[in-house]
Amino acid sequence: QAQLVESGGGLVQPGGSLRLSCVVSGSGFSVRSIAWYRQAPGNQRELVARITNHGSTNYADPVKGRNTIYKDNAKNTVYLQMNSLKPEDTAVYYCNAQFQPWSWGQGTQVTVSS
Repeated sequence: QAQLVESGGGLVQPGGSLRLSCVVSGSGFSVRSIAWYRQAPGNQRELVARITNHGSTNYADPVKGRNTIYKDNAKNTVYLQMNSLKPEDTAVYYCNAQFQPWSWGQGTQVTVSS
């Protein structure tokens, strides 16, 4: 099992940037694919980006070209750099193992508004 702590969210204007961090405490970080998800009010949680244990990355179409996922194995941390933010990016963002997820963390709120 692992514990997940997401941070870095906030209020940003359209076109702005944020970098989210996800610290994974416990075992399994280096051998698991880790993903960022988001959930907007009234919507289901959706996968935004994922990074495999080998460092390969994939992105959902709505964020492709605007988001970058990367990790620091020494810090057990996965990051999500989000650029050119849009109001539709507003959501609570979570990280978790993509397969056989751990217990969910509290997430970090991202609000894009002028």
